[in-house]
Amino acid sequence: MISRLLLSAAIIVAIPAAASAQTIGGTPSAQPASQPQAQTLGGPVVPGVCLLSREAVFANAAVGKAASARLAELTQAAQAEIDAQRTPLEADARSLEGQIDSAENRQRREQLATRWQALQTQAAQVGREIEATRAAAMQRIATETQPVIAQVYASKICGLLFDRNTAMGGNFANDLTAEVVAGLDARIQTIAFERERLSQ
Repeated sequence: MISRLLLSAAIIVAIPAAASAQTIGGTPSAQPASQPQAQTLGGPVVPGVCLLSREAVFANAAVGKAASARLAELTQAAQAEIDAQRTPLEADARSLEGQIDSAENRQRREQLATRWQALQTQAAQVGREIEATRAAAMQRIATETQPVIAQVYASKICGLLFDRNTAMGGNFANDLTAEVVAGLDARIQTIAFERERLSQ
């Protein structure tokens, strides 16, 4: 029973990998702003039709990189909190391995299971807080980005703006991504934030 408990806790108690690996741009491998997703089809430039990859903007802009680094720091600190509490529980679980099935040991196992459950609940809470922190940081960057997008959009005399990542191919001469990254870098380099705290 304790072995199964240890195995289960080792998987569940850890802060979700998705949260710990996330970056502000949503993916660590977002394409650079200067390299559009698809260019092989070519064709004429469509006047007034412009493209933008917000994902690439967040991944390549200085503020996005800084926020991703900060998010990684907060995630590592949160994981350390959980690991520090998990270590003594694992030690207690190992001490019960092979013990006779007495009333005292059954009570100790029940208490240990309760403590594991509490830690799993806490870890899930921490995972939600890390995700909320990432979402809040992205929203702040998006707010800073919007005026830059509007400025570049107007300067290129765009009539329509499409997500570059949904384009299957064509002429990407009206891709605004690189200019938006440059404009955002000129506007802001970093943001400061702490881990969001959510009510249980």
